[in-house]
Amino acid sequence: MQATEDGADFIGMIFVPKRRRNVSVSGARAIVQALHGMPKKLPITVGLFANQPLLEVIEICELVGLDMAQLCGDESIEYCRQLPMPLIKSVHVPQDPVPPAFVKELLLKLDKYRMNGHMVALDSLVAGLEGGTGRVFNWDIGSELSKNGYEFILSGGLNPDNVLTAIRQVRPWGVDVSSGVETNGEKDAAKISEFISISRQL
Repeated sequence: MQATEDGADFIGMIFVPKRRRNVSVSGARAIVQALHGMPKKLPITVGLFANQPLLEVIEICELVGLDMAQLCGDESIEYCRQLPMPLIKSVHVPQDPVPPAFVKELLLKLDKYRMNGHMVALDSLVAGLEGGTGRVFNWDIGSELSKNGYEFILSGGLNPDNVLTAIRQVRPWGVDVSSGVETNGEKDAAKISEFISISRQL
């Protein structure tokens, strides 16, 4: 609830099995219900999934009452089209060096998602992880994309110490954080407040 108090625009809940930060359907539903009882402007609630059956994703979103789904795996554009709710698609960017062929492929992906009305989140590519890597990718790629009119959410390794630099350099549509506002693996209210405050300076 700290993020809501501080004015976060989105709140994400992880439903990927066997992930440290994942939440149960009942627990997520309780969070959504509690949010609706708060006097502040409600954030958009997002469920994070990765390579899970389509019907499972839809069912969880409906049971919890989520506003959006975020797909963090290798889901195809055809899979994305079948989701009946607004969507954020995570696209993973390798750390240096980035092959020129990947940049071309990245542009094609972004165009496809944009044409289908989906938002995109750029995150670091780390083998075996769909997100929450805590690692930064080459921000020059993001900067070049934003200069060419691409809107995206910047993820990967952000924290209160580097988010202002990231925003100034990359100019993303939004920023996303998880591990960067934790202390000893638990969400830290002070870090959450600091991150949101700094993010709103520009």
